[in-house]
Amino acid sequence: MSEGLPQAVTLERVKKETPLISTFFFDKKIAFQPGQFVMVWVPGVDEIPMALSSENSITVQKVGDATMALFGLKAGDKIGIRGPFGNGFTKGEKVLAIAGGVGAAPLLPLARADSVMTLLLGARTETELLFLDQLDECTDVLIATDDGTQGHHGFVTSLMDDLNLGTYDRIAVCGPEVMMRAVLAKVSEKGLAHKTEFSLHRYMKCGVGVCGSCCMDPSGLRVCRDGPVFAGDILLKSEFGHYMRDASGRKKNL
Repeated sequence: MSEGLPQAVTLERVKKETPLISTFFFDKKIAFQPGQFVMVWVPGVDEIPMALSSENSITVQKVGDATMALFGLKAGDKIGIRGPFGNGFTKGEKVLAIAGGVGAAPLLPLARADSVMTLLLGARTETELLFLDQLDECTDVLIATDDGTQGHHGFVTSLMDDLNLGTYDRIAVCGPEVMMRAVLAKVSEKGLAHKTEFSLHRYMKCGVGVCGSCCMDPSGLRVCRDGPVFAGDILLKSEFGHYMRDASGRKKNL
């Protein structure tokens, strides 16, 4: 697909994954690297960046106007797709993946590519664990829930304490930014920030590096073009985990 106008795709089915997350399957396949994203145009509402969970699907959490509108669509309806954009995760034989909530979406294709040796999967509660059955088929999954309804009782980052992080070639992370910042702090203490990759989410208008709406302080790196996947050592002295900007450019503390 091109960087120009969105190409229309038809929704083939919508699968409810958790109470607030659904996967939207469409009729065109996109060649992509795990971690890349597309710009999704919801007619009459907005265009937003979404990670691909497969070559013909996006997995969406209901959080704003555009996603609310998406959840109102059904098989046969059309949306627009541009992309894929950005860079993805580095593949390897010994990858540790750490996923929080809907952050499991871009990590699922990495696991399916036989790149993930161990995956730490976290959610607030058992019913919000995403893709557990599918991930269990292709990698070793360790679970944490905030309320203890399944797996370890606590944050997913606490599962890292029982692992020898140095045995992994790479560490791939996606989830709420506060969680990812906690992961970065742990790997930084062990001198492993350079081996860790984080998938960032920022407000985007163009998706191709022109508008500057997703630039990060203080480097000016563009999440759409230089990311969305960044090495941990690049993020150590950035806004990452502290704040992001809204559509008007105002800072929003995390």
